[in-house]
Amino acid sequence: MSGQRLPDGFAVQVDRRVRVLGEGAALLGGSPTRLLRLAPAAQTMLNGGRLEVRDAISAQLARTLLDATIAHPRPLSGPSHRDVTVVIPVRDNASGLNRLVRSLRGLRVVIVDDGSATPVLESQFEGLHCDLRVVRHSRSKGPAAARNAGLRVCETELVAFLDSDVVPRRGWLEALLGHFCDPAVALVAPRIVALNPSENAVARYEAVRSSLDLGGREAPVVPYGQVSYVPSAAIICRRQALIDIGGFDESLAAGEDVDLCWRLNEAGARLRYEPIAMVAHDHRTEFRKWFVRKRFYGEAAAPLAIRHPGKATPLVISGWTLVVWVLVAIGSGLGYFASAAVAAITGHRIAKSLSGVQTEPMEVAVVATQGLWSAATRLAAAICRHYWPIALVGAVLSKRCRRVVLVAAVLDGVFDWVSRSGNRSANSGAEDDEVKRVGLVTYFLLKRLDDIAYGLGLWSGVLREHHVGALKPQIRT
Repeated sequence: MSGQRLPDGFAVQVDRRVRVLGEGAALLGGSPTRLLRLAPAAQTMLNGGRLEVRDAISAQLARTLLDATIAHPRPLSGPSHRDVTVVIPVRDNASGLNRLVRSLRGLRVVIVDDGSATPVLESQFEGLHCDLRVVRHSRSKGPAAARNAGLRVCETELVAFLDSDVVPRRGWLEALLGHFCDPAVALVAPRIVALNPSENAVARYEAVRSSLDLGGREAPVVPYGQVSYVPSAAIICRRQALIDIGGFDESLAAGEDVDLCWRLNEAGARLRYEPIAMVAHDHRTEFRKWFVRKRFYGEAAAPLAIRHPGKATPLVISGWTLVVWVLVAIGSGLGYFASAAVAAITGHRIAKSLSGVQTEPMEVAVVATQGLWSAATRLAAAICRHYWPIALVGAVLSKRCRRVVLVAAVLDGVFDWVSRSGNRSANSGAEDDEVKRVGLVTYFLLKRLDDIAYGLGLWSGVLREHHVGALKPQIRT
């Protein structure tokens, strides 16, 4: 799949956050960040950061830019809705199922009733203009097994999986299908937004900080990247690609969507996240159910770490950058001086990596500063989310550690609120000014509870599996 050529007319656009160095001789960016040097011939093909495939050479350059996560696809029109079957796994959610099926007029639909107390019947959906079929499990086998059961009865090239608690927005399917004109793409996912974003404080928090909402920036789906997986609440896949890797792992109680993405990556497939397409999700907004669900997500980390060593790491960071912030945390004059010295060494290493590319000292300083700040936010997030039991013990025993944990908690909470508060999801027919914002204090408290719940699940999973892979940071040279 990885060697398949992009079609003529397919275009790519360099991400606007990518830094152009040396008058176009190199591009610095992507996720994770990398330096891509361009040959003179390649530089002439890019017009304002855009490249259109016209021959084998431009097709190869376009593929290189995509795989380096430097550029994003601007595809031709893709397959039609006739090439898609929608699979809906459901258990005891009649109202949500009816709401969803009503939004799928004109599509092929397979409902997999995973042991509902009241069986789902095809006759319930007469008059909804869907080519609909129901598959029933006499007892619940779990969502992964339900999706696999639906996959087995599909005959179309593409299969869309939609959970019964979602409602697609207008145009969602067309926005996703275009990506499949790239023969290497095996899975595309929309942005998942809140169905009822203003019910209460938890709902307003979930509207901007849901674990299912991966943000408003398009991205490839790759381990360690900006988007490392997509939730299976709403995805479209090539049927054969899923069959080739054995479908969803039915042994996983949680995280089967993460596992699916990473196995597709390992098979050489490309996966895309397309936030222009939106699917609304009926979030859990009652506090107890919300907290339990966050813990449930954390429990998936340890089993995933066993299946995919190194990919479920809570933190990826440069060793030199880690040293800088450890020295800053020490807090003494010697610590600050040493951290400045190590930061200077880091800047020198960056400048050396850019040798051969015409750069100004200020550009090197900006790159180094951005790297240090990014590392600081990732460290703060890891301390508060993944390592909070250790941080709590350290804060109780040490005044200096207490100060570091407090700074990390404030930095993480405030920075996250600022970055997310402008990320208010497009809501179900509501005007933007009707959507209530979540205040900083409320957001901060719920963010800390979110992290506590996830951390509880993470640590309980680690203890249950007797495997610490989900707690091991990845320190790179």
